[in-house]
Amino acid sequence: MRRSLSASLAFFALTVPALASSDGAWEEFAADVKKKCIEAAEPMIEKAAIAVDPFGSERFGLAVLSGKAKGGDATVSYICVYDKQAQTVELGSELTADTISVTIPKN
Repeated sequence: MRRSLSASLAFFALTVPALASSDGAWEEFAADVKKKCIEAAEPMIEKAAIAVDPFGSERFGLAVLSGKAKGGDATVSYICVYDKQAQTVELGSELTADTISVTIPKN
């Protein structure tokens, strides 16, 4: 009984921060991830298309960018990781079409 109560309290403690955030706050978060990831990829991708995970993980925002490689004809993709605390981004290495196939719908 005590163990299940502890587990229940731990579950609710982890979910309360997510429930406490407003739709507007999540939209601002996603917009910041999008802006910073596109800026980071600008030197590598022409007119990048981006798909942003609307919530990310507990510590990170996540996005996938795809588009034509600058100076070439190949389609490339990058995974973008946004540090929620520092509000900075890092891009993974270039992923070519033979490694991953990404289709991001136009908005």
